[in-house]
Amino acid sequence: MKSPYGDLRAQLDTLGTEAFRPELAEIDQLPTLDIARIMNGEDITVPAAVAAQLPRIAAAIDAIAERMAHGGRLVYAGAGTAGRLGVLDASECPPTFNTDPADVVGLIAGGSGALVTSMEGAEDSKELAAADLAGIRLTRADTVVGISASGRTPYAIGAVEHARGLGALTIGLSCNAGSALAAAAEHGIEVATGPELLTGSTRLKAGTAQKLVLNMLSTITMIRLGKTYGNLMVDVRASNEKLRARSRRIVALATGASDDEIETALSATNGEVKSAILTLLGAVDGPTAERLLSDSDGHLRDALKDVRPN
Repeated sequence: MKSPYGDLRAQLDTLGTEAFRPELAEIDQLPTLDIARIMNGEDITVPAAVAAQLPRIAAAIDAIAERMAHGGRLVYAGAGTAGRLGVLDASECPPTFNTDPADVVGLIAGGSGALVTSMEGAEDSKELAAADLAGIRLTRADTVVGISASGRTPYAIGAVEHARGLGALTIGLSCNAGSALAAAAEHGIEVATGPELLTGSTRLKAGTAQKLVLNMLSTITMIRLGKTYGNLMVDVRASNEKLRARSRRIVALATGASDDEIETALSATNGEVKSAILTLLGAVDGPTAERLLSDSDGHLRDALKDVRPN
């Protein structure tokens, strides 16, 4: 009987991320500094690989922002390193952009336990991905980003296929050209990072590339949604002393106001940075600032136009 592992091996042999590099076969014999230099040189190639996909990344971001502006959610789905990176990006959105934790969601094959313990077998199930998306009540208003270095992980492909069947926006992020994941998605992003320093260890260059792309997807989407004012995080959630200090600094940078004026503004707006800036730049009170921001869907520049038309 033919072994299924033969077919899998043949598939892996076709993937750039799995390629063996004979010139590195003696790397374990090199001095530590030389290995570090080689690894650093490999990492330098990643931004160029991402740059080649910028038009596709930008198109995906505009589509995500359009969905989220109308109440949709951004959902990442992946296994192993890819899944962990998605969960990481999702978890950083609430403190950075004051999003509801339900607005940006990270799903990893095997559940939360897979964040700290390898559950690689979970990646082989498309049905598990569909069940996880059903568990969060995915709708056509949402966006699902399947993440897989190889571009062949069943969990990521299954997530995209299930989401697309519901009419949700779908994005496939992989690190190999001609991937099944990109083919399954409406927007395919294929960052071809090539062979790894350690054969098949896609937590290295491929993982770095995925992190860079996820940074763009979430950050620029939030910029499009009015979560920033220039390059200032005006929707930051001041949940600890460091972030409270950052909130004061952001208001200062945006307005040039004195410390006393900043404290007064933040007190009048219950610590909401964006509202505090509007009270100072627009010379309005806290409730008015809140109303103006609501009317402008949270876009500070648009709210300012209503009080400073010139």
